[in-house]
Amino acid sequence: MKHARTPRIALIGRPNVGKSTLFNRMAGKRLAIVNNTPGVTRDWREAEASILGRDIKVIDTAGLEESFDDSIQGRMRRQTEQAIDECDVAVFMIDGRAGVTPIDEHFAQFVRRRNIPVILVLNKCEGRAGQESFGESYKLGLGEAILISAEHNEGVTVLYDAILEHCKDMFVEIEEDAADDENAYATVEEGDEDFELSAVDDPEKPIKIAIVGRPNAGKSTLVNTLLGMDRVMVGPEAGITRDAIAVDWEYDGRAFTLVDTAGIRRKSKVTHDIESASVDDTYRAIRLAQVVVLVLDGTLSLDKQDLLIASHVIDEGRALVIAINKWDIQDEKDAILKTFRDRIERSLAQLPDVPVITMSALKGKKVDQLMDRMMTVYKHWNTRVSTGKLNRWVAGVESRHPAPMAQGRPNRLRYIAQIKTRPPTFAMWVSKPKDIPGSYKRYVINTLREDFDIGQSPIRLMLRTSKNPYAD
Repeated sequence: MKHARTPRIALIGRPNVGKSTLFNRMAGKRLAIVNNTPGVTRDWREAEASILGRDIKVIDTAGLEESFDDSIQGRMRRQTEQAIDECDVAVFMIDGRAGVTPIDEHFAQFVRRRNIPVILVLNKCEGRAGQESFGESYKLGLGEAILISAEHNEGVTVLYDAILEHCKDMFVEIEEDAADDENAYATVEEGDEDFELSAVDDPEKPIKIAIVGRPNAGKSTLVNTLLGMDRVMVGPEAGITRDAIAVDWEYDGRAFTLVDTAGIRRKSKVTHDIESASVDDTYRAIRLAQVVVLVLDGTLSLDKQDLLIASHVIDEGRALVIAINKWDIQDEKDAILKTFRDRIERSLAQLPDVPVITMSALKGKKVDQLMDRMMTVYKHWNTRVSTGKLNRWVAGVESRHPAPMAQGRPNRLRYIAQIKTRPPTFAMWVSKPKDIPGSYKRYVINTLREDFDIGQSPIRLMLRTSKNPYAD
């Protein structure tokens, strides 16, 4: 059986023609940052989409510019060229209101030399806008243009029809392949002895890892090193990454989704709308991740902002690994590492065993160790403990260290159960929950960590009481 991949559609064109707006429209959600400022998109990003009942992947790209050096614009151009090489169909977009520009003509020649189907689109053609540009567009040599307004959802279904027409052979191949395999869409019947369903971890689903930190800490370099390719833009300039870029990847036989994110600065320093949207995108990536790697710049001291990011990750219940980058150029390593660890331990009391690793993303040093730490915290994050074990455990906890008295009477620990994983979350029934002090709650959580080997994951503990049927 052949495994034909889902068709990939790349949206290309000069800056500010509406590629990101159309990308969001096709993806069905606001993923890419949209702003009137040209050049907002820098890396190419991919999203799954469904158009007219067919599954595709749509790629948003940086605006094409005539820059061939190592400037940001030059690196953006190389990123877009890489996306074009990855796609099956290119949607070449021009601004219908501005008409065909010399830059459009230049890049139309560039696209024609590529051995891929091209669909010409005039965007921003709401109402009667773009009619004058329609005839002019024929000189690009890309056939008849489709007039759309991505923002107002006009003409988009015509574009969808054109995309599906170019991809019909791929869809047929997928359907024929599936038809040849009687078990292509087989479902697991209840009682199937060869199938074991795990509610804790599905190895078929990719583990989502978000790479976060302050600007210029080396996040994008780490992503490229893990992938073994220059997938996202890097450079000495702070704040290069703007969108959260998700990339599928496989390591040691396991599927992952790596998410490169924009750097998070202090709120007081974020003054531009684009940076604010980028930071929001990073927080969204944290919320949707399973493991978060906080990258610190080893050549700088540990900043309050680093600790605020770490606290946010823990509060969101994500598994956390702290990677101190650029360690290869650091002097007095032992003393500096001790300072880092001491401050982290003092400031992140809610997760005292957070793993910390020193590494060099640029040279690939200790990258394998970083992956081992990520898999360990992911395992802790998925831990499930049986109710029987927990209640035998809680009886021992109470006998060794009972809860403080409540109004002169024992505040009994009656029952405990794990109500969810990811992160491990427990509910404990006590006589008077409101009279359990925070110090005792922390004692219970830390004992859970130690006794059940889940020290590297956030733990949530909720206190409850049984309802008194005679209260009313």
